[in-house]
Amino acid sequence: MNAVEKLDNLVKLYHEERLAHVYLLETNNISLAFKDLITTIKKINCPNEYAEKCDKCNICNLINQEALPSLIIVNADGNNIKKEQVLDLKRRFSFKPIYTPNNIYIINNAEKLNGASANTMLKFIEEPGENIIGFLLTTNLNNVIPTIKSRCEICSLIYNIEENKEDNPYYAVALEYIKAIELAKDDKIMYNRNIILNKYSERNDIEAIFKEILNIYLRLSVLQDEELNLKLDSLAINKRINLLITFLEDIATNANVELLMDKFIIELSDSKNESI
Repeated sequence: MNAVEKLDNLVKLYHEERLAHVYLLETNNISLAFKDLITTIKKINCPNEYAEKCDKCNICNLINQEALPSLIIVNADGNNIKKEQVLDLKRRFSFKPIYTPNNIYIINNAEKLNGASANTMLKFIEEPGENIIGFLLTTNLNNVIPTIKSRCEICSLIYNIEENKEDNPYYAVALEYIKAIELAKDDKIMYNRNIILNKYSERNDIEAIFKEILNIYLRLSVLQDEELNLKLDSLAINKRINLLITFLEDIATNANVELLMDKFIIELSDSKNESI
């Protein structure tokens, strides 16, 4: 099943009253997974026969406006999801839902739960109130705290990035970059800088290219890519994924882009040497 089919299966389980109370969804495209998850929540709650761009019911309109009281979306505050955000979620869900049968929450980037917030979230998962359904989204299952991961129903939502590559100007650059460092084994700092910088110089473009690079490695963690013809073990792929996630977090803080690119290549080279 593809990602949308898996989410549609959750709708089926809901109507059969077999839905688990919390799901951990790993994906290679968190923005697309979030969009499809929102559609899934509409399908669960729409009082009509749900259709795309439903504008007939108040529930779907409230979800579109992120104004449905029984749907809470938690995003990281800075680099982490804070304990106070989880406590606020618990407080708001201590009341029964009014407009819908269930209270539903989404935790974006669940790997950013750590320390106090993770412990608070763990208690919330272990002692769920009635009529509460949770979805935790992550791009890297291995970075989610094990105690939380072990208490969730895990589902993989993998999107085929090749479907849209002809319409995506960043895909070819991302592929060329990966081929240079993985297949040609050429990890010279200036050479790899130039693969990107000779074509793009704006921060937003470089960030978009590295998101494509991350998507390719995330896909490799599940499926082999015939075009790339690159075979890496799961440990090597996870190291690259973690380095890319750190890169994207750092670039969002307005750090120097060229220095970040150099740092990525140096740390990637070091991780390769460690595995020899």
